[in-house]
Amino acid sequence: MTDPKPTAGRSHGTGVWPLIHTERAALAADLDELTDERWATPSLCAGLSVREVLAHLTAGASLNAVRWMAGVIRCRFDFDKQVAVRLAEQLGATPAETLARFRRVVASTTKPPLPAIAMLGETLVHGEDIRRPLGMRHDRPVDAVTRVAEYYAGSDLVVLAKGRIGGLRLTADDGPFTTGSGPVVSGPTLALVMAMTGRAAYCDDLEGDGVEILRDRCGTA
Repeated sequence: MTDPKPTAGRSHGTGVWPLIHTERAALAADLDELTDERWATPSLCAGLSVREVLAHLTAGASLNAVRWMAGVIRCRFDFDKQVAVRLAEQLGATPAETLARFRRVVASTTKPPLPAIAMLGETLVHGEDIRRPLGMRHDRPVDAVTRVAEYYAGSDLVVLAKGRIGGLRLTADDGPFTTGSGPVVSGPTLALVMAMTGRAAYCDDLEGDGVEILRDRCGTA
């Protein structure tokens, strides 16, 4: 039996930048009144504070393909070092400066050599990496989240996602997304996206025989 394919949708590149800009603007607004103490809150990205994750998002929106490759070469193809160096460049001296730098790239269409849908995924996932530890909620159109889910279900380019959900059937209960075959993991599309990108906390929002399998895999890089 052939595994069901990810839900059919619009082209990944169609109308993605307005969604990215909307997500960035909403995140900047949510963080506008954050105290210095809360900026130091650990994010869902291991080892990074919410402030550092925001600086990482700024870096991603500031690097074109040429600058990205130059940095990779300078870091001798150590991609983790490249990420750390670029994050440090955008952190600023204070949380207020970190947020100001992010605000300046809200409308940017600059990106590393990645498809635009990957940038939407980065913005959405890292936005939740920041919001969940801070107890913030953000509603977004399920269509936008579905497009990110479809992308991750078919790719390990930016983060291990396709490999993490192998042998599982993921089904959204708030939208059309479904993919794979095997033990079922069901729940909100956003929770599926976050779990497939390794955020174990979101497995608490999911149901089905495959949830614990996926939870165990969330520690996989």
